Amino acid sequence: MRYFIRFSFDGAAYHGWQMQENAVTVQSKMVEALRFKAGVDEILTGCGRTDTGVHASEFYAHFDVDKTLNAAASERLVFELNRFLPNDIAVQSVFPVKPDAHARFSAISRTYKYYISKEKDPFLHNFSWFIFGGLDVEMMNEAAKLLFKYDDFTSFSKLHTDVKTNNCKVLQAEFTEEAGKLVFTITADRFLRNMVRAIVGTLIKVGRHQKTTDDFVRIIEGKNRGLAGFSAPAQGLFLHSVVYDWSGILIAE
Repeated sequence: MRYFIRFSFDGAAYHGWQMQENAVTVQSKMVEALRFKAGVDEILTGCGRTDTGVHASEFYAHFDVDKTLNAAASERLVFELNRFLPNDIAVQSVFPVKPDAHARFSAISRTYKYYISKEKDPFLHNFSWFIFGGLDVEMMNEAAKLLFKYDDFTSFSKLHTDVKTNNCKVLQAEFTEEAGKLVFTITADRFLRNMVRAIVGTLIKVGRHQKTTDDFVRIIEGKNRGLAGFSAPAQGLFLHSVVYDWSGILIAE
């Protein structure tokens, strides 16, 4: 039986999602918890791969288990997992899905949010990027709109990754004000490694008038990571939400 698990995490203490030798990752903590609390020795497959220090407000993963968990057992598992896991990882639900449902490949789109604080705040430094000085947000948004016209984002991808294509369809990209912070929200059908942070870093250069919107076009069309700006710091980035066609995934009761 296949189950989806929905959870969230503060990524500050972890070397990203993906399990790796000699490093503490979110996946390794989740696998350990499922092994102790559900007897699940299978790998836990996540909806994506976050980098070191990146957070997730919503993250999905799937696992397979021989037994069937009813509603009460699933609720109990959520309780036991949360009791076992550290305080920076929280499980919200465990629910059955169809055998071919896949946390990563069944996702239709993902939304990331990047938080920028305009004032130095000791309570936000782990969850936002403090930028001193003004930014031309209008120009940054003009540049962000250009992302809709392209599908090859090689210039914003980490080098030497194992993906077959650097093509993505960006559906939303804009800066807004939220609770006194500047927030960049971007939605796409898929994301490349380091893509959001590279885009934000480059857009900040536009906002500082160090690059123009024409420069931004040349960067995208150049398909060269060396043309883009630096990667924005990891602590400001959150995987905000993941969209699925639940009608094709959930098991009808």
